[in-house]
Amino acid sequence: GNAFDASVAISAALAVVYPHMTGLGGDAFFMICHARSGKVEGYNGSGRSGVRAVPERYAGQHAIPFRGADSAITVPGIVDAWWGVWIRYGSLPWEQLLEPAIRYAEEGFPVSRNLAQWIVKDECLLEASVPLKRLYQSGGNWLAESDRLRQADLAATLRAIQRGGRETFYEGQVMQQLTAAIAAEGGLLTEEDFRLHAGEWVTPLTTSYRGYEVHQMPPNSQGFSLLMMLNMLENTELAVVSRHSAGFYHLMAEVVKRSFRERDAYLTDPAFRQIPLKKLLSKTYAESLWASIARAPLAASSFLSKAMGRDTAYAAVVDEEGNAVSFIQSLYFDFGSGWMPGGTGIVLQNRGSFFSLDPLQPNVLEPRKRTFHTLMPGMVTRGGKPFLLLGTQGGEGQPQTSLSLLTGVLDYGLSIQEAIALPRWVYGRTWGDSGDTLKIEQESADDMLSELRKMGHRVEAANRWDGIMGQAQGIMVDRGVISGAADPRGDGSVIGW
Repeated sequence: GNAFDASVAISAALAVVYPHMTGLGGDAFFMICHARSGKVEGYNGSGRSGVRAVPERYAGQHAIPFRGADSAITVPGIVDAWWGVWIRYGSLPWEQLLEPAIRYAEEGFPVSRNLAQWIVKDECLLEASVPLKRLYQSGGNWLAESDRLRQADLAATLRAIQRGGRETFYEGQVMQQLTAAIAAEGGLLTEEDFRLHAGEWVTPLTTSYRGYEVHQMPPNSQGFSLLMMLNMLENTELAVVSRHSAGFYHLMAEVVKRSFRERDAYLTDPAFRQIPLKKLLSKTYAESLWASIARAPLAASSFLSKAMGRDTAYAAVVDEEGNAVSFIQSLYFDFGSGWMPGGTGIVLQNRGSFFSLDPLQPNVLEPRKRTFHTLMPGMVTRGGKPFLLLGTQGGEGQPQTSLSLLTGVLDYGLSIQEAIALPRWVYGRTWGDSGDTLKIEQESADDMLSELRKMGHRVEAANRWDGIMGQAQGIMVDRGVISGAADPRGDGSVIGW
């Protein structure tokens, strides 16, 4: 097979072995480079809200619920994304691509350290769901690291998709099981919503940085926020700023805040609202944003973000022909909606809970609408060929971790593994945080943190290789050498074959 086959097979396997972060009930985005054509393109595999999804549904509530059937209001897009990538570029039979995932579901696999940690964190959530409690307990005890997790219902669902392809999930047996259970719970999604779902091939957004081309997914993905950050940083010689200095973290925090202000002002489904990407991604506009930083070089600006989920799985594949796939998938929160309907073994995502109920907000809930999406697989090309594939978990942290990796490689000359292992920061609110702070991993010296506080930053020291920084992965292709890298903060690994 090729990289496209491998990406679908890996994505399906992740949906089984990383069930707290991803699954058949979630979304996925793929960024690909086809070696023979040299074309870079993306597949938007995010789902739209149901035709009955309107703010009035949640009258008397300040926000859409984060868990349960009322939070599962967008159609899962991941199975359609697999089919879309495979049907255009795959070379192996569809049935073969799902076989490893089915084997892991049927025969089981050892619970990873990260999954075991989240089972402990989410005991109350899992306890409240009969099918989830049954799945994650054995002999009355919660599964621990290295215990075997078997998912018979999920295996049966995957077998059905293996036999019937995409149609089974969106028009056939699986759709009928899901929608019957949703209706029984008084949920929003209907058979019509599943039948109407369609992902789409999109043209990535691109900016130049230090002689490289950096590609990101267009809206409804937040990928353009990273490109804005890079455009601002091009106005300074970052390599002369020590990577471990207060000055570096100050600059990172300030470009992040300015980018996020613009992101939050506009980002939603572009079919519902015009997003001025030409302006936002112009080098001239970046110069004006940078000038606002330069006018007060040692003063922190203020910005309050909206809390968002950060639970995701990312992977990348490069093959011997030069094909490259950077892809990411998620249920949004840990264990998504926390709801597994209809004996399917599928946990539905709660991505739609990020919609606003405020009619004045761009991301207000409307029927058949894609929400503001955190997922953003990345790719860097040089001379029209893949140079770097990268991505990470993290919600608010995704563009920031990508910025850390990109500056590590392109400004500081590090390998992709060295860049991933660097101390990281995250600015903003992730789910469970009450306010915005600049969190920096503790390898940083106390005097550096004090210097940042004097500038006006609200700084918190994070643990070394802290899980709040997400789990990044990457591949570098440099002068014929392919180098893979996994994050010491997570369960990932590098595989060559």
